[in-house]
Amino acid sequence: MKPFFINRRSFLRRSVAAAAATGLPAWFVEETLDAATSPAPRSPSDKPLVALIGCGGQGKGDAKGAQKFGDIVAVCDVDRNRAEKAATEFNGAKVYTDFRKLLERDDIHAIINGTPDHWHTLINLAIFKAGKDVYSEKPLTLTIDEGRRLVTAARKHKRILQTGSQQRSDPRFRFACELVRNGRIGKLRHVITSLPDGPRRGPFEKAPVPPELDWNFWQGQTAEHDYVPERCHGNFRYWLDYSGGTMTDWGAHHNDIALWGLGYERSGPISIEGKRLIDPIPRGFDAPSEFQVDYLYANGVSHRCQSTSGNGPDGSVKGQPRDGELPHGVKFIGSDGWIFVTRGKIEASRPELLSEPLTKKKVELYMSKDHMGNFFDCIRSRKAPICEPEIGHRSVSVCHLGVIAIRLGRKLQWNPSREQFVDDKEANAFIARPQRKPFTYAMV
Repeated sequence: MKPFFINRRSFLRRSVAAAAATGLPAWFVEETLDAATSPAPRSPSDKPLVALIGCGGQGKGDAKGAQKFGDIVAVCDVDRNRAEKAATEFNGAKVYTDFRKLLERDDIHAIINGTPDHWHTLINLAIFKAGKDVYSEKPLTLTIDEGRRLVTAARKHKRILQTGSQQRSDPRFRFACELVRNGRIGKLRHVITSLPDGPRRGPFEKAPVPPELDWNFWQGQTAEHDYVPERCHGNFRYWLDYSGGTMTDWGAHHNDIALWGLGYERSGPISIEGKRLIDPIPRGFDAPSEFQVDYLYANGVSHRCQSTSGNGPDGSVKGQPRDGELPHGVKFIGSDGWIFVTRGKIEASRPELLSEPLTKKKVELYMSKDHMGNFFDCIRSRKAPICEPEIGHRSVSVCHLGVIAIRLGRKLQWNPSREQFVDDKEANAFIARPQRKPFTYAMV
């Protein structure tokens, strides 16, 4: 059979036609295609061996994406049932329950880290020391201090880390940020990041620990608690011990885009003020479920991060948002108009803000069309991926700052260069957390 070829003009016509369905203008699609490069063909033997640590739904989803570029040969989870189920989905991959044993293997090149937030940093540090590269789920860290340590370690060990903030590889988000950075909406004045409401449930009761689960290991560095099923697995993100609710879960996505559009992806705000809009149920989820946080940046741009009743914790549409709320996404507001972008949609205050080409660009942003593919390309090239450690750290730091402001209930001043609160001992105590032995930095 003869190989199938399609000429560029025909391909462009099809791509331009498809652009209308995505909300992206033809000029941007053509520009993206012109800038795109095709990777050199690789032999079947040129596929790195990959391991998955953390076999929940997101971890397995990431690993399935990685199968296009490498072979999954090992899986690890402190819940043996989850690990064994994942092994059957990945061609009989070898099962581990302790990530340190997995990392002893010299034949594994890259790791997918799909564990809960409170395990990301310790495991990523161990991966660096083992001389491997990592695709780590977001939010990248549990604390701001962890992020600083991770950035330093990645540079020291010269390892590749891609944060799983995949919206950076979605052309709609890059398009919106390039327009904003190039002055399409005039002087940027305000940004709104709208995040789904978190669940408000409880009280919960303790239960016997399932025999397949190492509950002590699962808790790791966090304070020890009786086993409560609602603390574990997918619900971990709604407890402040392990995460920060939708503020860190969805915030790590949308606040990342806000910083990208602001040009502050390696910096942060100078002040933060936050509040809960509803109190948690005693003995239930304690992360903020409905909230509002206001940030100010050194360039004078204000930024409100707020929850929306229009979307559920998974991003699904629940109904019409309340007055003053937006659907989940990012809205950039400037002196000459606004642009709103979310998954699957981009719109503007005037159609021409999107349709008219940018004839002269002062800023061209990093282009990635496949987040996992970008990670594997960078494993080979040793170039920084689109969401390298510094960017992943700064994106979630904005979220951590919001959670800290909500917990303290007052306005905070922040020095983004020093990564410390200004003359505020109480607030600075939240930058790092005590680690329960033996799950400390000493274990890795």
